[in-house]
Amino acid sequence: MAEERRGAWFGFGFCGFGQALGSGGGRQVHSPEPLRAPGAGLDVCRVSASWSYTAFVTRERPPSGAIPTPALEAGDIYIWGWNESGQLALPTKSLAEDGKTTSEASGLNEDGSEVKRVAGGEDGAPTPFIAVQPFPALLDLPLGSDAVKASCGSRHTAVVTRTGELYTWGWGKYGQLGHKDTTSLDRPCRVKYFVDKQLQVRTVSCGPWNTYVYAVEKEKS
Repeated sequence: MAEERRGAWFGFGFCGFGQALGSGGGRQVHSPEPLRAPGAGLDVCRVSASWSYTAFVTRERPPSGAIPTPALEAGDIYIWGWNESGQLALPTKSLAEDGKTTSEASGLNEDGSEVKRVAGGEDGAPTPFIAVQPFPALLDLPLGSDAVKASCGSRHTAVVTRTGELYTWGWGKYGQLGHKDTTSLDRPCRVKYFVDKQLQVRTVSCGPWNTYVYAVEKEKS
């Protein structure tokens, strides 16, 4: 993805899961096309793209001529594309088949989603599994946290919040989620290490199978 001087984002390349543009998928994008914010009054301020899915952070659009403040640089996170290992924080069949718990899909926009339903709920109702989400879906972080930065690995995702906490989810085979195990998750889970060490996370960068974090000591109150 490339960023224009005026702040518009463009996407191009493989779009088999809708990940290049969030416009439905099923095609290749051979030249730059604009990536549009999901609502009026919003701008896309940060984008992270994996080979199979994409995430972006939105902010409120500042008045014409105004310089964005740090407070405006935090907002909602939208995510879409392939969900094989729960990297979209949507319920995935592969984790359920492995005996892992799955999250509920509440608070997520499922328009255009490929939804597969199987029996398995405690009340006998079908459990929705989402294999592909071709349109940007709003992700509600725990405690209503605002997102500042997002990073996509091969099949895992990390998000830094306004308060300096780190949430990770998706494929965890190599410990890349930072939860002291190799469990895969289809829901955001806070990395407790930085909380326990009184560290505030400033930024995160996901490799295909690993994660790097820059953190500073919390200021004493």
